[in-house]
This record gives sequence, C-alpha cells and structure tokens, in this order.
Amino acid sequence: MKFLVINPGSTSTKIAMFQNGQVVHEENIIHSTEALKGFKHVNDQCIYRRELIESKLRTWACSISELDAIIGRGGMLSPVRAGAYEVNDKMIARLSAETTVEHASNLGAILAYELGSPHGVRAYIYDSVSVDELEDVARLSGTPLLPRKSFTHTLNTRAMAHAYAASKEKSYSEMNFIVAHLGGGISVNAHRKGRLVDVLPDDEGPFSPERTGRVQCNGLIELCYSGRFEKSELKRQLRGKGGMTAYLGTNNAKEIIEKAAGGEYGVCPGCRRHGLSDCKGHWRNGDSA
Repeated sequence: MKFLVINPGSTSTKIAMFQNGQVVHEENIIHSTEALKGFKHVNDQCIYRRELIESKLRTWACSISELDAIIGRGGMLSPVRAGAYEVNDKMIARLSAETTVEHASNLGAILAYELGSPHGVRAYIYDSVSVDELEDVARLSGTPLLPRKSFTHTLNTRAMAHAYAASKEKSYSEMNFIVAHLGGGISVNAHRKGRLVDVLPDDEGPFSPERTGRVQCNGLIELCYSGRFEKSELKRQLRGKGGMTAYLGTNNAKEIIEKAAGGEYGVCPGCRRHGLSDCKGHWRNGDSA
C-alpha cells in the first residue's frame, strides 16, 4: 500500500511517502518567520502549505490518485484515545472553528482532506494532540477552577517511545517512559504501560522558540486587564509570538546561534562577569559561559 504522511508543525511541514511500510521519499519543508508572518491565523496557512506539498509531490513524480490514504497529524479535537481516526466534515468544522485553539497540528487533517478528497483518497489523522489518557490525579492543579487538560505533542513522544521499546525488543505497552518534545513548543510526557498518563504541555513548561511557557500568574492577570491587547492578540503573544520570537524576532534556533556567533547580540552575561569583551568563541564551540 502507498501512503502520504503529513506532519505540520509551527516552523515546518514534514512529509513522507511510504510504500509497503518503507519510506520511499521524505522532506522537511522549513517555514521561515518571514514567510509565516503575513498570515493572521494558523489556518490561513493552509493553501500556502498545500501548494508546497503539491510541488514536492510533482518532483517525486507522485500522483495523489495512486495513493491508498493520506494521514495527517491530529489537531485540537475534543478528548480522544490515541490512534487513528478517519477525517470527516464534522472534524474539519471543529478544526476550522474560531473557538478552537490555534495550533499547527490542526492543519494535518485539513491538508490531508483537501489533498485527498478531489481524488477519492481517504484522509486520516493519527495521535491527535488532544489525546487524553490522564489519570485522575494528573488533572489536579492548584485550583479546581483550572483543572489540568491533556494537550501535548502526542505523536512524536509516542513514536519515540515505540522506537525505543522496539530497540530493546519489547513493546510500548510493557515499558514506562518520560519523553520530551523540543520544537516550536516544548512538552514533556509520562507514558505508563502503553498510556499517556501525565503531560507537561507547552503552556506549563519552559519557554520555547515561540511559546512563553509558564509565566507568573499575577503578572499575567495584570496584563489581561491592562487594556493593551484584545483577547485573541494576547493569546498570540503567549503562543506564536512568545519565547525566543518575543525576545529576538525569530523562532529559528540555528539563526539565533549564527547571529550570536557573529556578535549581533553583544556580550552574554557570563562572559561579561568574566571580563571578556566578546563571546564569539564559546558560542561557536557550544560552551557555557
């Protein structure tokens, strides 16, 4: 059988062609901050990303009509179990709604559906970011007003857990894991005997290329009532425009390292404490000041 797999992330769209279980083509399409800044909402990127995928398929000499299925990364749905689901109109409506949390994973089902439908090729999602297998105790936060929810990088962390288990000649359901996903957002997940029992999602953990991560509660409350931002824009400041992007104007870590090596950000605090006039050397060598 022949499948196209699509994994849209905040900074890239990864695609791969599988035939009889083997990868025959793959590509990591990088999206620069400059390319994405013209889109007000994540879903507005759909045509842009679809055209890039279609262009790559042409270079692979692949016709969509010859595919058996297209599988996309699962997005911000209602809570579901891990695994595969066929895309339908109800799912598309949910992922396209203005009330749905904006996330690049929402594009997985939409892209798969839009690419496959004209050719009669079925679309599926796999391991949605809304997979909820939390134990009851994991839902407790500091207040019953804000129960913890399961929105996390399910796909990548389960894939790595499965791969590691296979390397030890065991099954995923036999082992326990803590797996960290480091991308446009950062999450850390606990897997116990085949279930995703606890998560540290990207709005609770450390800041990342474009997420603020956990911030001070009182400061956030004051910001919400400051009148500086509409609700939708403040959400964008926390997810999409936060983290490295907020400080340095880009979510590209490689670009940041290159600029630091060239002295664009001046002397880092560590080198300053040691009386050094520049820190190009330790940036290039990957050393800590």
